[in-house]
Amino acid sequence: MANTRLLVGRVLRSPVFFSVAAAVAVGALFLVGTGADPVTAYGAVFTGSLGSDGIGSTLTTGTSVLGMALALAIPLRAGLVNLGGDGQLVVGGISAAVVGLYAPLPPALTTLLALLAAMAAGALYAALAAVCDIRFGVPLLVSSLLLSYPASSLASYLVRYPLKEPGSSLPQTRRLPEGVELPAFGASTVTAGLVLVALAAVAYHVVDTRTAVGYEMRMTGLNPRFSAAAGVARGPQTLRLMAVSGAMAGLVGAVGVLSFPFRFLDGALTAPGYTWTGLTAALLAAAAPLGTVLASFFFAALQVGGLAMERTTEVPRELAQVLQAVVIVFLAARLRITWRPGKRRDATAPSGADRGAAGRFTTEKAEAL
Repeated sequence: MANTRLLVGRVLRSPVFFSVAAAVAVGALFLVGTGADPVTAYGAVFTGSLGSDGIGSTLTTGTSVLGMALALAIPLRAGLVNLGGDGQLVVGGISAAVVGLYAPLPPALTTLLALLAAMAAGALYAALAAVCDIRFGVPLLVSSLLLSYPASSLASYLVRYPLKEPGSSLPQTRRLPEGVELPAFGASTVTAGLVLVALAAVAYHVVDTRTAVGYEMRMTGLNPRFSAAAGVARGPQTLRLMAVSGAMAGLVGAVGVLSFPFRFLDGALTAPGYTWTGLTAALLAAAAPLGTVLASFFFAALQVGGLAMERTTEVPRELAQVLQAVVIVFLAARLRITWRPGKRRDATAPSGADRGAAGRFTTEKAEAL
């Protein structure tokens, strides 16, 4: 009982709980301002996303959101911000489409090869951004973001000209051959991609909590100078983490192509905004593995439930995007407010000690998530 009370107390004091609760309250005010009933609207979000008619859509959306959240959380755990998720996603998707269309192998082997090709393409493209940072001094945040544009443009060219489906007015490839697809669970749109992403989340948790690599990642994220002094080579670490991040993003792109509609359609992978929703989830969870999983499906439920809310109450589904933004704003504000007293207490300490206190504070807050 004491442990239960302690756990409940930690949850209630968590900045994440405060941010989500504040966002729900702000959303209720928006709903009242539009003349809608907040209870009815939130009820529609809940039943529309987790009810029998919506759980399949939530799991399908959650597969892509969680995949991109993991892709961005892995480097974020070490203090690296990868904003090139869209480019790595598209590179992976178009690679999977090319392999799926032209590989002279049985369908099952072609599907496996398409997945591996997508992961390899995403890893190489993300590694290019890391090389720009390490070798040429271009900040990773800038290089990863800017590299998304040529990747999207190249994929757009390929599906509009050499790979375009003959006779189609849409910029898309031909449908993949019969059998070149991820198995689906029954008649739903949920595929084995959910299992692949879940296995990736388990692997991330094990590496993060039980290996020296995970310890180095956390240590670098909390205090880069200390990790460098301890012998962690920042350049090779950046290259490795970005390659893994890109491979995960490429996997998500392959899942999108190997699932319905079983083709690469220009803009279909990036239009839903999986990269930015995934980044929001990773930030909310402080890139912790379990927290990233929970935050990803929370935002996936918001997206799917927003459509049901629009049908039920005529409140625009964009309210779900507003709630996502408000969660992050309140989370940032909460962390800033709780940071200030600690900063004043350490004002007389040497700069190195002050940074150490900051690292300990951040660790305590991350554990609270």
